[in-house]
Amino acid sequence: MGYLSRHKRELPLAKARYGKVGAVQCPYFNSEVVFNAQGFHHLRYNSAGSERTKKAQLNKFFLLKFAVEIVSKSGTVQQYRQQLGAVGRKKGKSGHRDMKLMTYWAFEGILGKNEKMVRVKVVVRQVGEGTKHFWSVMSDTDFSRKSNYKMATDDIIDA
Repeated sequence: MGYLSRHKRELPLAKARYGKVGAVQCPYFNSEVVFNAQGFHHLRYNSAGSERTKKAQLNKFFLLKFAVEIVSKSGTVQQYRQQLGAVGRKKGKSGHRDMKLMTYWAFEGILGKNEKMVRVKVVVRQVGEGTKHFWSVMSDTDFSRKSNYKMATDDIIDA
């Protein structure tokens, strides 16, 4: 079965599972992290608005269950970043977009055993003073190759 047909089958299932999450209590923040439409959109599209490959989307859909677990158990942040970012739709002919302070936190978990271990990173974002929400999930499938194992060095913004 090809990626296109798998994607067609998995997208509605992932959307339904994601919709059931709602919010998760995170020990690090001592508050909830919301799993909203912005986070699901980012699983399918990158920050520039281009659709991710079907393979990349399927990988992120698979990792969603781990994202919920990691957020609900994380008491330590692995990465932190703040930067200004554009929000909302373009305004008028000028294409102007409002800018707000974006804050990103990355939490990591190592799952599996022996040769099947994988490192999963979950990114939580906050726009201005808004609620903290799930932003992304990704894995490092080459965890067993120690030379490829890097903690807190990857970019967390467009993950």
